[in-house]
Amino acid sequence: MSSDAENQPPAPVFEPHEKVCGNCKLWRPHSLDAQKGWVGECRVQPQRALFPPSAPICNVFAARGEAVRIAHEAAAQSSRPRALKSIAPMVRSSTGSTRPTAMGPTLVHRIDPSTELDFEGDTMTRQELMELFLEASGLVEVPLAQKWEGGTVKLVPANPELQSKDLPIDSLFHKVVMVRDRLRTLEQRINAHPRLTDTEKVEMQQYVTRCYGSLTTFNVLFKEKADQFIGQKGDE
Repeated sequence: MSSDAENQPPAPVFEPHEKVCGNCKLWRPHSLDAQKGWVGECRVQPQRALFPPSAPICNVFAARGEAVRIAHEAAAQSSRPRALKSIAPMVRSSTGSTRPTAMGPTLVHRIDPSTELDFEGDTMTRQELMELFLEASGLVEVPLAQKWEGGTVKLVPANPELQSKDLPIDSLFHKVVMVRDRLRTLEQRINAHPRLTDTEKVEMQQYVTRCYGSLTTFNVLFKEKADQFIGQKGDE
């Protein structure tokens, strides 16, 4: 007996030159919408919720197969095993010559980052998977714009008799990034929640998106535009 998944039409396929999310390796199909057809989510910008693959690309667009091609080029240049420099202690003889101890240099084989992994029909390379892990864990280093490095935020009260307070911009930036990462985690939890209906998810997503819109003031601190907050067009 065939399941509902087997009766679903395949996700639409676009020409390589078309600038749509369906050609981005970060977009993946999720489900069929009664009006929009296939909808999916962006693995880097979950705040966009579910949207069709025909949506125009954004500033984090990454063409499918791009990482694989780059990884293959890198692997071709370093296909040979590399020799590790010996860190073993050296024994010096009375004649002045040296020799390593039994723990000598060894050979290690590189793991090809272009190796594709299969996740129930959704494939990605080791490199892409590592990028997603780093993004979700918040371990990716988010750079501060160079002009703000070493700067200070000065909080001056209206009453001149009260003392002002200086706050390093680096500390403020770190707290803003933490808030951003927590909001992203909250979005992922909402999208994956098994008991929330689609209507409830959309409603809660709107509140999170408004939070992003309120925080776009701090976008000036980010060096990379892809790391900035993205809210509704009316909130930016």
